[in-house]
Amino acid sequence: MFDRLEDIVKHYEELMFELNNPSVAEDQKRFRKLMKEQSDLTPLVETYKEYKQAKQDVEDSLALLEEESDEEMREMAKEELSDAKKRIEELEQQLKILLLPKDPNDDKNVIVEIRAGAGGDEAALFASELYRMYVHYAERQRWKVELINVSESGIGGMKEVEFMITGQGAYSKLKYESGVHRVQRVPETESGGRIHTSTATVAIMPEAEEFDVVIDEKDIRIDVMRASGNGGQCVNTTDSAVRLTHIPTGIVIYSQTEKSQLQNKDKAFRLLRSKLYDMELERRQNEEAEARRSQIGTGDRSEKIRTYNFPQGRVTEHRIKLTLYKIDSIMDGDLQELIDSLIAADQAAKLAKMNET
Repeated sequence: MFDRLEDIVKHYEELMFELNNPSVAEDQKRFRKLMKEQSDLTPLVETYKEYKQAKQDVEDSLALLEEESDEEMREMAKEELSDAKKRIEELEQQLKILLLPKDPNDDKNVIVEIRAGAGGDEAALFASELYRMYVHYAERQRWKVELINVSESGIGGMKEVEFMITGQGAYSKLKYESGVHRVQRVPETESGGRIHTSTATVAIMPEAEEFDVVIDEKDIRIDVMRASGNGGQCVNTTDSAVRLTHIPTGIVIYSQTEKSQLQNKDKAFRLLRSKLYDMELERRQNEEAEARRSQIGTGDRSEKIRTYNFPQGRVTEHRIKLTLYKIDSIMDGDLQELIDSLIAADQAAKLAKMNET
């Protein structure tokens, strides 16, 4: 591990030297690539420097203990030695995590698809609440949210909603949200006060670039039509809505949130690319079933991952057996504790697997 770290530090120093060369800035594409690499390596290099300093602190404290006869100075050296040894253990763990292979999609934007599942109107209401939860979380992260398509139900719910979240590291944090979300509560429509269970499915897809997925125009049928439902002044008077049908897979994409047909078409193609890319990712993960099972959050979409129990005020994350009694703040977008716990569990599972080999 330490030979590899020394090589990384050497490469980092070469990168910094290159970035300081004024001529590099003339090639913007290369400059951005080098800046990205430097940014990715900085946490690892800084942690390794801290680790080496802690090792040096241990040596200095041991040397002081050998030389020093004053009891007060010896106690101070012992305390510093204990702190440095503890810090070394912590930094070693951090270095192992930083050296784990990075998911190439982590820096991508995401397309989120939420569908009401079992439970009728109550499931549609829950789907709309999940949508608001993710929008509020995105706002806390200073990410941008862009609606692609929504199919509403009569009582303020959503049968289905698709939207894009644009922001640094969006996929790295939200990828654990894919799966079946379950709600337990007394529905507003229920007069008898009985607790009902409803579900909604969430799919998190990394946004695919054009070079990630090449779509043959012959495989696409494009229909334009007037948008339906709520919208601005022009939404029901022009043929602005776009429906794409991808003939080989049967995937149908509908986009109507913009007044411009071109903008709706662009959104529909972005969603289609991401769906096709996600299908390919899933196929590859199925081929690596064992590796897939060892990770958190890359499981089957039909897997029940989380329960939101309103009467008890709790949210239970089933994959890591974590229960938090703060349902109101979670539904308001305070997801960070859940996401951090899932990331930590995923890293621990990967480290355990790495130690086995």
